Amino acid sequence: MAWRDNVRDWADRLRPSGLLYSTYETRLLGDIDPQRLPKHVAVMADGNRRWARLNAPGSELTVGYQAGADKLKQFVVWCDEVGIKVVTLWVLSTDNLSRATAEVAPLLDVIDRLAGDLAASGRWRVQIVGDLDLLPDAVAASLRRAESSSAEATGLHVNIAVAYGGRTELRDAVRSLLQGEARKGRTLAEVADTLEMGDIAGHLYTAGQPDPDLVIRTSGEQRVSGFLMWQSAHSEFYFCEALWPDFRRVDFLRALRAYSDRERRYGR
Repeated sequence: MAWRDNVRDWADRLRPSGLLYSTYETRLLGDIDPQRLPKHVAVMADGNRRWARLNAPGSELTVGYQAGADKLKQFVVWCDEVGIKVVTLWVLSTDNLSRATAEVAPLLDVIDRLAGDLAASGRWRVQIVGDLDLLPDAVAASLRRAESSSAEATGLHVNIAVAYGGRTELRDAVRSLLQGEARKGRTLAEVADTLEMGDIAGHLYTAGQPDPDLVIRTSGEQRVSGFLMWQSAHSEFYFCEALWPDFRRVDFLRALRAYSDRERRYGR
């Protein structure tokens, strides 16, 4: 329950260590220029399985998946609090789907509940980005319902990347573009002669959204793994050693401060 999470968060802040972090968070916020905040933050929430093995040895990996989902809910709140407009949460890659069914099925259940909970808040618009045809029909249908039920929300836009792979997205974008042009009666040669970057961008899963300004990856991994390959061409990256369930608000604010201190050149 969200209210329980909020009560627990405030209780933690009243402890001596919590008060210290609260003071430090306030200082970090003061160091961040509001005019230099990212409009779109994407997160590669890595380390849930390792967290489970370290913190709940002998338990099912679902413990780590659920802890990661709970942290994602907090992350969305943090983004909303500072005024970020779009957030993308990568929760399941196409590569992850090659794992054993006994591992993937519980993870899909956690993701399904996460999407439903975010949509049920009424505050945020949830959009599912990925190849849902790769998922079990019941899960795909449930995710689509979460998306549809929040379509009128006017707050923070939350992309949930499920069964997502950068190469898969580019394949789907090109397929969609070619199908659309074929319906207009155009030949492949005509499309090739007139194709521009914006034509492809208009068929991405995130078409119409700003590209991510900041991409955060946790657990110490420092690779892109195909995440938002097209959209992140000029993104700033921030790598954090913490496993995702251990990622704190202070870590988030550090990432925002690091971003605001950088000079973005966009390849120039």
